[in-house]
Amino acid sequence: MCKMENSSETYLFMSKISKGNDLLLGIIYTIFGVLSLMGNTTLLFVAYRKKSSLKPAEFFIINLSISDLGMTIFLFPFAIPSSFAHRWLFTEVMCMCYAFCGVLFGLCSLSNLTVLSCVCWLKVCCPNYGNKFSSSHARLLVVGVWCYAAVFAVGPLSGWGQYGSEPYGTACCIDWHAPSYSTPAMIYIICLFFFCYIVPCTIIILSYTLILVTVRGAQHAVQQHVSPQNKISNVQTLIVKLSVAVCIGFLMAWSPYAVVSMWAAFSDPDLVPPVAFALAAMFAKSSTLYNPMVYLVFKPSFRKSLCRDATKCKRTLCPCMCKTDSQRKGTASLSNLNTKDKCNHTWVSNGLNESQQTCRHCPEGQTGHYLDITPPLRTARILIGSAHSEVAVSQLSNEINSDFL
Repeated sequence: MCKMENSSETYLFMSKISKGNDLLLGIIYTIFGVLSLMGNTTLLFVAYRKKSSLKPAEFFIINLSISDLGMTIFLFPFAIPSSFAHRWLFTEVMCMCYAFCGVLFGLCSLSNLTVLSCVCWLKVCCPNYGNKFSSSHARLLVVGVWCYAAVFAVGPLSGWGQYGSEPYGTACCIDWHAPSYSTPAMIYIICLFFFCYIVPCTIIILSYTLILVTVRGAQHAVQQHVSPQNKISNVQTLIVKLSVAVCIGFLMAWSPYAVVSMWAAFSDPDLVPPVAFALAAMFAKSSTLYNPMVYLVFKPSFRKSLCRDATKCKRTLCPCMCKTDSQRKGTASLSNLNTKDKCNHTWVSNGLNESQQTCRHCPEGQTGHYLDITPPLRTARILIGSAHSEVAVSQLSNEINSDFL
């Protein structure tokens, strides 16, 4: 009898969707979990390796990876087995913890992207103030992001709103049935929807719209050989594009869940198909993939740092293989150098100049023809006031070349 009671306490919720759909969700959650764990840990590792050169705005990218990794660690290990088992496998206390972590990490990610969009706007559209943005400001805003998310995550635990099972049965989140019989729960849902979805989305869209207008105006001014008041670098433009990509992906992932949740909160929850909630939750969990995918693939400094660390790891783990490769390359180089006529051989290539100087492979005093294979000099044009100057890219400092906002 005691065993049956414990069993009924453990399996609190049964799935409201078919076993086939649950099996499919379990497989998709497994793929999401593995990719998210690998991507976010890799991004954090790269950020740790280049911690001495991190720019203030990169703190928000790191914080976003931390919140995504937290969601991966605290949600997927419970959602995956429950989906395969066709029911919630854990206790009611674990259900509350699951819901709390989902709200905390989800709102932290959204708030983080909102602050990042404001920082991008400040740096691009108001450089006089944006240039004063420091690492201490970034750390303070990161703490504020977590506090803002914690207020709404702790609310249901203190009686302002309620946590409960999802309508499809194999996960937990905010109880969307509570607003029908509880006024505090209704107020909580309204505040959550307005301050944690409408306001952040409005700020993000408005910020990047103003950035787009400013960047286009600056590019037009450069084309007209007129120095704009706001100098927009290629690095800034790249980071703005990456931030827009992450924000669009995040909003597209969470918007279906927001729509379905409001549908359940302000109407009869039983009218909402459980499959709709299951699909919306699946899209929401995919948000943990976009940040590492975008920044590790398209951010040059992150990508170069990752390739450099991967090369070092390969050399450490496979010294024999690397030694063999280097020996092959050395043999090929020597075979190319050992030609019968080292001094009188002429190299032909379109667009490259042939010159005649002393050949280092010849006896002293002899000369030979060789090809000047010096690559074309890459230059950058810098706008200062109403004048511009052109300098070699190699002369630019590492800080300018790798500047992140």
